[in-house]
Amino acid sequence: MVPDALAAALADAGARMDARFWVPGSAGNLSARIDGARIAITRSGIHKGRIKPERDVIAVDYEGRALVEGQKPSAETGLHCQLYRLFAPIGAVLHGHSVAATVLSQSALKAGTRIVFSDYELVKAFGFTSHEGDVVLPVFENDQDISRLAAFIEPLLLRDPPIGYVIAGHGVYAWGSSVEHAFWRYEALEFLLACELERRKMK
Repeated sequence: MVPDALAAALADAGARMDARFWVPGSAGNLSARIDGARIAITRSGIHKGRIKPERDVIAVDYEGRALVEGQKPSAETGLHCQLYRLFAPIGAVLHGHSVAATVLSQSALKAGTRIVFSDYELVKAFGFTSHEGDVVLPVFENDQDISRLAAFIEPLLLRDPPIGYVIAGHGVYAWGSSVEHAFWRYEALEFLLACELERRKMK
C-alpha cells in the first residue's frame, strides 16, 4: 500500500538521522504524503536507523488511522497529519530527538517559548535571502495528549508558518516538499540548534 520508493526514502532518511544521533532508541517518526487520502509513516516502537521498508513503513489516512488492520502507527501521527492537512506543499515530515533540541527547548520554555537564531548564514536553507535579522523557532510545551497538543498549536502554525518547531524536552519537527528536501531542512535546523547550544556554552 506504501509505494516502494517512498518507503525506501524514509528508511534512508532514518539511517542518516541515526548516524547523527538524532533518533536514539525508538525515538522519532518519519512520514511522507502518498496522495490526497493517504500518508506513509513509520510504525510505532521501531528503531529509525534500522527501518525495514516493507514492514516498518505503513499507510494511514489523514486522521491517522492505519489502513491495514493490526498495524500501529507512531503515537505522534496526529502531528504529522496536521501538517499535511494545513499545508499542501508539504510532502514529508521528519521528527527526531537530538541533544541540542532537547536542552535548548527546555531552556526556551523558561525564557519565552521560542529559540531565536541571529546572524547565521544557514537560515538561507529556509528561503531567507540574508543572514541578517532574527529567525524564530517556536517551542511548544510537551503534552502526552497528542490531539490536545495539535489543537493548541494549529492556530499558531496558521498565523505565522514557522521553519519548523520543537516540543520542549522532546524534539524537532521539520518538513519539506519531499523526503530529501525535508532531510535537508531538518539537517540545517539541527546545525543551527547545535551552533546555538555551543554559543551559549561560551557565554
